[in-house]
Amino acid sequence: MDAMTDMGTLDRSITDICPEYTVRKDLVGAVKGNALVPTYVLEYLLSKYATTTDQASIDAGVDRVRTILADNYVHREEANLIQSKIREKGRYQVIDKVQVALNEKTDQYEATFENLGISRVIVDPETVRKNPKLLVTGIWCLCMLVYAYSGEKNEVPWRLHRLMPVQMSHDDREHYLAVRERFTAGEWIDLLMQSVGFNPSLFSDRAKLLHLVRMIPFVERNYNLIELGPKGTGKSHIYSEFSPHGMLISGGEVTVAKLFVNNTTGRPGLVGFWDVVAFDEFAGRAKKAGKDLVDIMKNYMANKSFSRGVSVMQAEASMVFVGNTSHNVPYMLKNSDLFEELPAQYHDPAFLDRIHYYLPGWEFEQIRSEMFTHGYGFVVDYLAEILHNQRDVDYGAAFERYFTLSSTLSTRDKDAIRKTFSGLMKLIYPSGNATPEQMEPLLRCAIEGRKRVKDQLCRIDSTMAEVDFSYTRAGSADPIAVRTLEEADYPDLYWRDRPDAAASIAAEDATLFAPLLTDSDTSASAESRGIDAVAQAGSAEQSDDTAQTQVPAAEVSEPVPVTDGEVSQSSTAEPEERKLTPIERWAAQAKEGHIEFREDQRGVTYAKLFGPYIAGAKEISIKDPYIRKSYQVRNFAEFLETVFNYTDRSDEVHVHLITGYTEAQYIDEQIDELNTLQTVFGQLGIVFTYEFDESGHDRSIVSDIGWRIILGRGLDIYQPFDGNWLNPLTRQQRLRRVKAFEVTYVREM
Repeated sequence: MDAMTDMGTLDRSITDICPEYTVRKDLVGAVKGNALVPTYVLEYLLSKYATTTDQASIDAGVDRVRTILADNYVHREEANLIQSKIREKGRYQVIDKVQVALNEKTDQYEATFENLGISRVIVDPETVRKNPKLLVTGIWCLCMLVYAYSGEKNEVPWRLHRLMPVQMSHDDREHYLAVRERFTAGEWIDLLMQSVGFNPSLFSDRAKLLHLVRMIPFVERNYNLIELGPKGTGKSHIYSEFSPHGMLISGGEVTVAKLFVNNTTGRPGLVGFWDVVAFDEFAGRAKKAGKDLVDIMKNYMANKSFSRGVSVMQAEASMVFVGNTSHNVPYMLKNSDLFEELPAQYHDPAFLDRIHYYLPGWEFEQIRSEMFTHGYGFVVDYLAEILHNQRDVDYGAAFERYFTLSSTLSTRDKDAIRKTFSGLMKLIYPSGNATPEQMEPLLRCAIEGRKRVKDQLCRIDSTMAEVDFSYTRAGSADPIAVRTLEEADYPDLYWRDRPDAAASIAAEDATLFAPLLTDSDTSASAESRGIDAVAQAGSAEQSDDTAQTQVPAAEVSEPVPVTDGEVSQSSTAEPEERKLTPIERWAAQAKEGHIEFREDQRGVTYAKLFGPYIAGAKEISIKDPYIRKSYQVRNFAEFLETVFNYTDRSDEVHVHLITGYTEAQYIDEQIDELNTLQTVFGQLGIVFTYEFDESGHDRSIVSDIGWRIILGRGLDIYQPFDGNWLNPLTRQQRLRRVKAFEVTYVREM
């Protein structure tokens, strides 16, 4: 069957316009096996043997690449075996990384084979002329080696009979620019997303742009980028697999000699050889870094140079710092700053001010299998080589005909914005031709990333002057402000020391949404109305005499979750005028009692059952031996949603589950589902842990605000229902019918 029948419009365009430099991205996993070959090498081979759209031809090409890897790829531990094969057979074909240097004493080019472990192999000058990258970083090649031992002194028996690069070895920008002209901007961005392996249909326009920011260090010289966020979002992947011009190293392995220069030998470090040096696992407050290293890094990041003894050396390598965060965004904004995870030596205004862009890692989703594309994209080595050669181009001033940055911005602020803008232009509009309407989103993105850096610097260093991150359009004097997304999401926490700024953002939002609000909406918040309904119902409905068949006091109405703004506004009121926060109002409805529910009742929700008894808690322990099957794990997920809704988002809430194992054949699935809950709720500030205990049968919820809830049936209170996502019962607990069960509320403090 022809694969074209399953292709979308974009894939058809890609394969029609540039078939020789594209590959179907899902084929890489099919051929890699245990070969430690970079992705760009595999894609190069696939582009040679499986670039067709005919499925039968693709299958044959994949088999061909598998055979080449199995027969010719050199594993380091098998180097002696391969050397023996070359000797015994007289000639043998290998895939290895080859680097060439000129031996001045013999006036000959000599090659070193990285995995095979041989060197001084004579290379024909014509081969070097055709593949100049052999002399720079080395190239992965498919080589025919011949063994010819003569017994002469100092002679090397290895002979290079034939060399074929299996990665790009020349510049093809002219063709690349011609190809770009045949795609719209949206199509081109989607093509770039597919080229790095992602399915663009699963990402918003903003998410796509942030993914492209990860690529800027490859296309922009001396670009300093930091990305901090939850683990598992692919922060380091692009720096290890995307380009032969990038180097990913552990943040704990950095030394002055390794990074900049070895003063003993005079040999330059990584910044002298690579376009991008990325520091993985850079975060971690317990980590240490030498003052001399930090000082040299600060000088390099600012001046693009470093000292070697008495001389000064220039380099072009971009610096990328990636690391994991331990807390969610509101927690960091409330308690510290968005750089809180950095080692003390790097949590330094002088160092951080040299960062051009803070990429918000918390906006990237955890990597899931469905995010990967099955469509076509550029062979990554082809794209990487194009980006490498575009580092010579500068579009940093291209927007200045149409837009003017605020005069309050510092030189470093403006330089950072220009470099980010230039990088995005080279990625999306590589010819430099773009309209003001096309440039403006790129400019706003560039401003936002630098603003995130500067706003946090103002928290860390009180002497740092705040500036206005805005711009004006040509012909207009009206400034257009740029806000970070977390600034809009959590204004009171973001501007915790500037209530005037938070109030200004809130006023902007109120104006924005005013047409959608009714008179009643503007006179009283939904939260207040919900809470008042709870309070009124509470006094009428719960007593020891009537509790047997009724929903508890706090159940009659489900309050809308609290916002950070409400908590802050309440806490800043004068003591004599202080009103209860929404969380305090909910907690005030909790009362001791025992309730029995009839079978097939409706209107019973976790919010009504548990909300007031966990409102404001920071530690919750739940025992339920039957969080085993998928629907029971779903019930627990809904309980975690209730915890999320009834606790302060600027605090972390720890929830510990004690449950039992499911049947042996399903244990892996049970653990996978619980681990997924850990991941997704961890990003929301719910720190979920669990343990298995086969001896317990009790069912209870205990919170650190003094309540114990004894659960007759645990969380499994609902009758079975159709789990089709179109069924409203999957989202509305109050529509579900319940099993007969009992709940007891006990005050413990």
